[in-house]
Amino acid sequence: MKEQWKFVRKWIGVILLFVLSFCGGHLLARLLDTGAALPANAGAQSSWGLSFQEEGKAPVGNASPAYLKDFNAYYINETEEKVIYLTFDCGFENGNTPKILDALKKHKAPATFFIVGNFMETSPDLVKRMVEEGHTVGNHTYHHPDMSKMGTKEDFSSELKSLEELYEKSIGKPMSTYYRPPQGIYSEDNLKMAKEMGYQTVFWSLAYVDWNQDRQPTKEEAFEKLLGRIHPGAVVLLHNTSATNGQILDELLTKWEEMGYEFRPLSELTKSTGKPTKEAA
Repeated sequence: MKEQWKFVRKWIGVILLFVLSFCGGHLLARLLDTGAALPANAGAQSSWGLSFQEEGKAPVGNASPAYLKDFNAYYINETEEKVIYLTFDCGFENGNTPKILDALKKHKAPATFFIVGNFMETSPDLVKRMVEEGHTVGNHTYHHPDMSKMGTKEDFSSELKSLEELYEKSIGKPMSTYYRPPQGIYSEDNLKMAKEMGYQTVFWSLAYVDWNQDRQPTKEEAFEKLLGRIHPGAVVLLHNTSATNGQILDELLTKWEEMGYEFRPLSELTKSTGKPTKEAA
């Protein structure tokens, strides 16, 4: 009888272990999927990254859309609708921005240009053209630093407010409330600070190595990435300094249109609130 009881207790223990493991694993999976728990160190640096698992399908970001939304942050529109949100990071002007604006105008494609202080200082006429042609101008910080190293809210906000002030002085209206972290480097503290300032942080779900001036991609290399990896709800990041982008954008937009895609303003994705955006101004 004693041996039988030991046998029963052994299997009860095995069953309980299995149930606890299953329930715990299921809960963990749900938390990871929603991004609602397992918070990282709030001050720890993270670099935005993507994993493309299937051509034509949305990539997986290193933070989930649900997690980011708590901070008014976005990288993709979770939809099956073939829509694209075009964004350009503008560090300086080297002759390609007018070509980019010409292509956007031809296709009636709205875009968001994330500028830094140097671009606003040296190219105010181009920024004015962006606004006049219906585009949005977002905040890429004044000096393009690693924002995760900004230890205080004062230091963090100074980088955004300095550019806001220069923009309003030059353009005559408030800057939009879209913020893109330089190099995609951020921390949870950064996301909180941006939200408290009324900003929406915007990452991306499609980009390619177009920023290296010493090794510009060929047209074929660009199309391989930008056509093969496009997906519904994509937030596309391109750089205005890329000669390749200046040369191919008209054809690229045509090819995306032939694939059934249409271009939408970033405001549709973020449904932004707070300080006036260009669309609301």
